[in-house]
Amino acid sequence: MVVMMMMASSRTTAFILLQSWVLQYVLCRDVSLPTGPVYRVAGFPLSLPCAVTGYQGSRTQDFEWFLYRDDAGGRQMGVVSTRDQGFPYAPFQQRVLSGEVRVERDSGDTARLVVQRLRPDDQGKYECYTPSTDSTYQGNYSASVVVKVIPDTLQISYTRSLTGQPMPEGAGLTLKCSASVQSAQHTHVSVTFGRRGVEGFGGGAGGEVSMVREIISVDRLLGIVPGPGGTYKKRYDEGEITLEKRAGVRGQDQYVMRMRAVEPQDSGSYFCEASQWILDPDGTWQKIAQRTLDIGNLTVQPLVETLSVSSTPRGEVTLQAGSPLTLTCEVSGLPAGGSSGLLVQWMKRGSVSTDDGVGSRGGVEVEVARMSPDGVVSWGDDLSRGGGGSMEKVEEGRYSLRLFSARPSDSGVYRCAVSVYAGRSNPSPSSPATITQRSEGVTVNLKTKEVLVSAVAELARGPLLKRGSTIALICNVTVTTTGPAQLQLQWLRRPIPEPVVIKGGQPPINLPVEDTPRPVASLTYEGVAQIYANGSEVSVERLSANSYRLRVHFASPEDQGLYVCQAQVWGQDPHGSWYNTGAKAESSDVTVYLYARVLDLLLIPLIIGVCSALFVGIFIIATVTCCFMKRLHRQRGQK
Repeated sequence: MVVMMMMASSRTTAFILLQSWVLQYVLCRDVSLPTGPVYRVAGFPLSLPCAVTGYQGSRTQDFEWFLYRDDAGGRQMGVVSTRDQGFPYAPFQQRVLSGEVRVERDSGDTARLVVQRLRPDDQGKYECYTPSTDSTYQGNYSASVVVKVIPDTLQISYTRSLTGQPMPEGAGLTLKCSASVQSAQHTHVSVTFGRRGVEGFGGGAGGEVSMVREIISVDRLLGIVPGPGGTYKKRYDEGEITLEKRAGVRGQDQYVMRMRAVEPQDSGSYFCEASQWILDPDGTWQKIAQRTLDIGNLTVQPLVETLSVSSTPRGEVTLQAGSPLTLTCEVSGLPAGGSSGLLVQWMKRGSVSTDDGVGSRGGVEVEVARMSPDGVVSWGDDLSRGGGGSMEKVEEGRYSLRLFSARPSDSGVYRCAVSVYAGRSNPSPSSPATITQRSEGVTVNLKTKEVLVSAVAELARGPLLKRGSTIALICNVTVTTTGPAQLQLQWLRRPIPEPVVIKGGQPPINLPVEDTPRPVASLTYEGVAQIYANGSEVSVERLSANSYRLRVHFASPEDQGLYVCQAQVWGQDPHGSWYNTGAKAESSDVTVYLYARVLDLLLIPLIIGVCSALFVGIFIIATVTCCFMKRLHRQRGQK
């Protein structure tokens, strides 16, 4: 029993000693600095973070820095202290007072020594010491790191500066910057192109702020990195901005940045920045030197201020029908080099081709022809113009539209519309144009030779028209003109108006017909007949030079109506092409009414007689049957 109690007591004592040792180990003060040696460049900053852990007392610890210079025989020099303003030695007193040498706190137990501009004699071993706040003196109270100060060999230059002269929107921009470093240590160089400019902020009056934007960089690992913010990254992804590294002379590498097409927001002051990097022993990359070189100012002039589109001849043009028509579109104010794609369109307002081939005045603007950025020509609504005209690029900035034989339907106001794709010589169909501008209108009038035309329609001589007869209508046309002419004829039908009886004993009147006439048949100037939808068999023919006949075979009541013929005159131009002169005439109405046949007249009384006899017979039979049934009923009731 006693032995067991002694064994338990010894175990408790061992556990307490072990717990005390662990607690003492956990609370052991430890000061840490980056792993050395640390290489930094003369003239550039040094930043050494120092951290203390496992301490007791206040959470805000003090730090004191010492330097052991290589040329001082290991003697200690006070640099700076967080608790003693008189701590710095003479070489550092003025630098500490000016803030060039200082301590910056990251937290209560982490601070860093900052030397704003390293000097060659700042090389040596730096010690970070933390005065004790512990109840017992245990652990590590200081740490040291070797700092090597290497000479500044970073060089940067540019090939050509920006003069600030306005550059048109869409022009290409090329900037070249050279950078090099001569160091015994293994270091890397990164190069960044950037822009300083004033940008809108907030949208209110005076809502502008000066901004510094990184455009594109070659990072320390030779990767291409577009600037943050989205704008430059999008342009880089689309190939609008590129950066290339080239091997230069005397160890200087050349960096070439290209913008395919500058935009108005690219205005500003441009700079090139080169940085020297080194891999510290702890595995982190540190920037040890940096130089920035101003390249110059860029002013981008928007295309809306420089682009000019005009058309010739100016004002008004009057031509005889059949004459050639030539219009020219001139484009100026574009960036030099032809890097911008153009979509050139000729638009016309005023004379629109209708379904029957006649030009009618209207306010609709239609496309006559276009030339895409890749030079492909296509024609608008009037596809027949593809064989009777041409659209060409005469020279840079000049485009012509030619109609070999102008027609009356070509009359109207012509404009040239130019869409510019700045910096994109071959844009995709979905790409929006940078700007679209139109020229002033050119009024084109086509004179036609004097044409007089009249038309008379009548029913052909013959018996009265009945159901099943053939309706024959004759249209005689008279044309007075000079030169060759052809006629195009169309037959139309309207319903016969219903008579309206007026009270008071006045005779009935026929109200005007408002229904749209329906086409029955037509005959083109080329002799091609066209029959429109109709329940009866229809034919149309030319009897003589100016006489035409329409026949409706096996006529039905639906073929009754008011018939008219419309005549249009086509002339021939000097090139042998036919065109619609616009002269037309319409005959007066011809009433077509179908009378009843003899057989129909005989059937009517026959049908009426049969129906009357049948009705009388049914009435007699019903009456007799009814009387018989009543008598039979009375007889049975008496029994």
